Amino acid sequence: MMKLLFPAPHFYPKSGPRFEPAQLLMLAAGFAALALAVMWWRWGGTVEDSLHYFNTARYLRGEVAASELRAPFPYRLLVPAAAAAIPGEVRNSFALLNWLLVSAAACMTALAALRLGYGRNGAVAAGLLLIVSVPTFWYAPYLLVDPGSVCARAAFVLALVSGQPWLAALAGVVGSGVREENIVLLVWLLFARQIGWRAGLLALAAAAAWMLAVRWWIIGGLPSYVWKPSLEQALAALADMRSLASIALAAGAVLPLAIFGMWRCAPQLQPFKRLLLLLALPPLYAALSVRVDGRAVWGLYPLLIPFAIGACQSLLRRKHQDADAPARRAAA
Repeated sequence: MMKLLFPAPHFYPKSGPRFEPAQLLMLAAGFAALALAVMWWRWGGTVEDSLHYFNTARYLRGEVAASELRAPFPYRLLVPAAAAAIPGEVRNSFALLNWLLVSAAACMTALAALRLGYGRNGAVAAGLLLIVSVPTFWYAPYLLVDPGSVCARAAFVLALVSGQPWLAALAGVVGSGVREENIVLLVWLLFARQIGWRAGLLALAAAAAWMLAVRWWIIGGLPSYVWKPSLEQALAALADMRSLASIALAAGAVLPLAIFGMWRCAPQLQPFKRLLLLLALPPLYAALSVRVDGRAVWGLYPLLIPFAIGACQSLLRRKHQDADAPARRAAA
C-alpha cells in the first residue's frame, strides 16, 4: 500500500519552454480580465459558510465580537486575515483577494502545463479550464477561502514540475494555513521522497505549529466541533439532489477529460495519480460527516487539469500546426 501511494520520485526538469515576459504579462492580464467577468455577477456575496469566513475577517478588524464566530471556519484564518489587512470595506477587500487568487491560480496552472510540455496552446487551455468553469462562476464570487486553497495547490504543482520541491513545500505550508486538509500535500511530498526528510519534517512541523497556534492562541475559546461519520449522513448526502447537482456541475468537462487523460498521460504525471487519491480522502470523509458540494471537486482542479489537457493534446497540436501552416508555406 505504501508503494502504491508513495512511489519512487519522478525527477522533474528544472528548465523548459517559457513565455516571453511580454507574452506572460498579456496572459496574466487576459486571465485576470476573464476571471473578473466570470466572478462579477455575485461579487462579494455571502451564503451559508461564506458568512462565517466574512465574520472572521470582520472580527480581525474589530467589527464583530468573538461570539459571532463559528468553528471550524475561523481556524482557516489565512485568507480572512489577508482580506482584513487590505484597506477598504471588508466585503470588497475579500472579494478582491479572491479574484487575485483565482487569476494567479490560472496563471500558475498554465505555466505548469507549459512545463509539462503541452506547449503554449495547452498552457492557455489549462488556464481557461480553471477560469471558465462552474466553480469559478458559482463559488469564487462568494467570500470563501477555497480560492486560496486552489491557488496554493496550483503553486504546489507548478513548483513540483519546475524541479523546485522546496517551493512546493512552502506552498504546502501556506495551503495548510488556508485549509487544514492541505497538510496532505506535505505528507505526500515527504513520503514520496520528493523532498529530504529533514526539510519535509520541518515543513510539517511549521504547518502543525500554525494550526495549533490558531486553534489555541489566536482564535481560542470557541465551542468544540466534531465531524463524526454516520450512515444517516451518508444516506442524506445521496438523497441531497442539490448537493449532487453541484458536484456534477463542478466536475463538468474537467473530470471526464482527466479520467480519459490518465490512461495516456506522460510519465511525469504518474505521481499525481496517487496525490489525487490522497487529496480526495478528506472530502470523502466530510461527505460522511457534513454536507459537501462542488467545492470538493474544485479543490482538485490544479491536479485534474494537467490530465485533462493531456487528453486533448492531439487536438491542440493539430490546431498549432494549422496555425503555423501559412508561415511555413511563405517560408518555402
